[in-house]
Amino acid sequence: MKFKTTQLRDAITFALVAGATSAAGTGIALAQSEQEATTLDRIEVTGSRIRSVDAESSQPVLVLDRAAIEKQGLTSVAEVLQRISANGSNINRTFNNGGDGSATVSLRNLGASRTLVLVDGRRWVQGLGGSVDLNTIPSAMIERIEVLKDGASSIYGSDAIAGVVNIITRRDYEGAEARVYYGQFSQGDGERAAVEATLGAGNDRSNVVISLSRVDEKEVSAGDRAISRVPSFRRDPAGFSGFSSNGRIWNNGVDPDNVGGPGSNSIVVRPGATGTGPSDDPRYAIGQFQPFAAGQDAYNFAADNYLLTPQTRTSLYMKGRHEVTDNLTFVADALYNERRSEQQLAGFPLNGGVSNNDFMSGDSYYNPYNTLYGGDGRDVAWSHRLTEQDRVYQQNVKTFHVYAGIEGNFEFADRLFNWDVGYNFNRSDQEDAQIGDVNVLNVRAGVGPSELRDGRVVCVDAPGGNIIDGCVPFNPLSPAGGVTQEMLDYLLFTAQDAFQGRSESFTANISGEIVELPGGMMGFAAGVESRKESGFDRPDAFVAAGFTSGNSRQPTSGAYDLDEIYAELLIPVLADVPLADLLEFSVASRYSDYSNFGDTTNSKAGFKWKPVESLLVRGNWAQGFRAPPISTLFGGQSDSFISFGDICSEDFSGRNAAIAANCAAAGAPAGFIQQTNAGPGFNGQTLYPFQVGGNPDVGPEESVSKTLGLVFSPSFVDGLNLSLDWWSIKIDNAITTLSTAFIVEQCYSAGDQALCGLITRRPEDFQIGNISLTPQNLSVVDVEGYDFNVSYRMPETQYGSFGFTLDTSYVSKYDQQITAASEAEKFSGRYLDRDPYWRLRGNVSLDWQLGDFGATFSSRYFSGLYEDCAFVAFCTAPDRGDFGRNKLGATTYHDVQARYNLPWDATIKAGVTNLFDKEPPVSYTTFANSFDPQYDVPGRFMYMEYIQRF
Repeated sequence: MKFKTTQLRDAITFALVAGATSAAGTGIALAQSEQEATTLDRIEVTGSRIRSVDAESSQPVLVLDRAAIEKQGLTSVAEVLQRISANGSNINRTFNNGGDGSATVSLRNLGASRTLVLVDGRRWVQGLGGSVDLNTIPSAMIERIEVLKDGASSIYGSDAIAGVVNIITRRDYEGAEARVYYGQFSQGDGERAAVEATLGAGNDRSNVVISLSRVDEKEVSAGDRAISRVPSFRRDPAGFSGFSSNGRIWNNGVDPDNVGGPGSNSIVVRPGATGTGPSDDPRYAIGQFQPFAAGQDAYNFAADNYLLTPQTRTSLYMKGRHEVTDNLTFVADALYNERRSEQQLAGFPLNGGVSNNDFMSGDSYYNPYNTLYGGDGRDVAWSHRLTEQDRVYQQNVKTFHVYAGIEGNFEFADRLFNWDVGYNFNRSDQEDAQIGDVNVLNVRAGVGPSELRDGRVVCVDAPGGNIIDGCVPFNPLSPAGGVTQEMLDYLLFTAQDAFQGRSESFTANISGEIVELPGGMMGFAAGVESRKESGFDRPDAFVAAGFTSGNSRQPTSGAYDLDEIYAELLIPVLADVPLADLLEFSVASRYSDYSNFGDTTNSKAGFKWKPVESLLVRGNWAQGFRAPPISTLFGGQSDSFISFGDICSEDFSGRNAAIAANCAAAGAPAGFIQQTNAGPGFNGQTLYPFQVGGNPDVGPEESVSKTLGLVFSPSFVDGLNLSLDWWSIKIDNAITTLSTAFIVEQCYSAGDQALCGLITRRPEDFQIGNISLTPQNLSVVDVEGYDFNVSYRMPETQYGSFGFTLDTSYVSKYDQQITAASEAEKFSGRYLDRDPYWRLRGNVSLDWQLGDFGATFSSRYFSGLYEDCAFVAFCTAPDRGDFGRNKLGATTYHDVQARYNLPWDATIKAGVTNLFDKEPPVSYTTFANSFDPQYDVPGRFMYMEYIQRF
């Protein structure tokens, strides 16, 4: 069936059907300068299952077609999506410590697990935490990307709270195409190379598309950029690690009982010394040591890290269709994608005697207090940075996808109906290797009693006793680089972990028309889905047993299934009457029955009103929900060394009478001081690992989203389209794990006994030994803002064709209550460690085409932020807020690309990202690199691309 369209309708539909020109941010494309009445087939737009010729939605949709994506010079889907203005903070390749090679998208900065990712309208495989790794989706297969910036649980089910990303793959392609891409930073590192080949063939009834791609992205070392080569920019050696690359000990004669704690009057091996031998310093009575001084002995761990992590991705994608009859089509697609990625940290900071009682035995051959050297045979606390072996974390992730289904249509009562049934299968298998972690059992044995026998140092069970077979004595007092290979082989091991995420579903949908109303035909869509989600995390047996230097964790395994049914109506009330060129309403509802927490029903209602043909007023109200993911429900217990401040510590500056009384009632001794990994004093990393894990009683999050907007396409300016949308999302029962700081503060300041019950203190010294940290439905999140977008294609001139696009998102409110009863904390405009809350993000581009020549100049804008002042000397506003404030200035990046169509049906492109070498704003609360990983890695990135068509 064919339908007549209007000018505004054509402008939008042209983008979705033809994919000729992207309008960043609005889903509005640039229509032809002279529009005539045309006829178009029905299409389905993200956010609705009803097929319609009218691509104008009551919800804001951003469309990025293949041409627009290629103008950005990027090599991954993640990078494309992370640049859109509605995106927030996500994990990406710049996450080294804490990253795993994956990349996500977080619409409205509400978290990746609250953004639903679809491929061809169907769910993609999720990780155990509920988010989709975009690196499992190769860019070679993409035809366009549609981003619904509104809730859509009534249409798609769980996770569509912040919005929906729908990646549409290539279909009905015929011909062949090969692409070669190469780029690197101006510093000569971070090389990226990509090769892609696509082949399509078909006839009137069938089509097959095959795409093969390989992407190789190299690392950038943190030591190769000034802003990241030290832990805190412009403050070196501040922030350097007290774990010296030369062995360090306490209990050194000046402070024999270690009264001052770790770091108090400690001594360190002198550069070039062996760490053992007679004394040449009368103050210490031990040899070849000197007092530890941070300025010369602390270790700069930052330079050993990756700033941009390496990975390779290899993929094979196939898609086909065959029209069995004129009304019945078999469709199928399949994908295999393999990602190999890596992160690197400085060698492990080993220690013994302070937090784990692994003192160096007084009978160790390497203990300078050994009676062999005239000492008193005392055990000593020690530390040593294993610079001889970096810690390397590698991932091999294999993703499998298969879809097979039947699509058809039929006529009944002079009405056309479309239907489809299908089976969707996704699985991701991940194998991790952790290289450079330490076997703590062997460390314990290695620093135990040892003696020199027959010219060789051996482990013994007691002085003069039996040799312990297989044991290698360890000298933690070795100078930098002095740990022998034999010692390393004994101490280190490689952990092997396995993960899997699996999803399979059966779906059936039907859509069509019911009755004719004054505004047109009432449309409907309905369907059912049965889905099962499962996954596991199987850590190395040594990791699970807690015998490693890294964080231990228990296995995770679980599954749940659900059945769903939905229905949707499109109700055209008026059309072609005064003040109502169109008035249309839409309603939808979805019922979901989960095996683990019960059922839920979520609905939506929207409207579209055109008082005149060139102006559209649109609005939407929608309920949403997010089912808890497998790791939240079934996560095994794991260790976490958390940084926090114990407000019972008497050096806490905010200590008052109420806190003192509550701490005393809990058993705090007089003069109590918190002990941390860095030494005594308030605030620091705990000496003892806290336990975190899942909670099978967690229920779903619930939300309500609202939008109201205008779309204006003035008839007096051909090619100009503007849109302004207000949006609001409120999430109740948000799943959260209370922070250690919140639990401690509410316990000892507010006297909340329920939270006090989560704290376990060591009876011998009152230090906090554990805090129960499990996810719960506690929080409330309330966000609100505006999207403003412009696209304009100027009339053709003798100097070529010019196009302009603007895509902006402004967050006016981002409030979060940790619990429903607590006061809301305001985040908009603030910066937290690796968690920015920009008020305004925007993208603007100017595109030019003249014959075979073309160029695009674009800019990406990030508004300024403020962070709590970590160091008064560097604060821009030390008198503001409770701790003073430091401003992170607004940042704008400029990119350029030029291209030329060669006579032999080829195109060559060259471009520069971050053309003016803009540095990211310096942060003094960001971990490790002094700038947030959402900003570009410093340096110009230059690339070239060649495309050959056959």
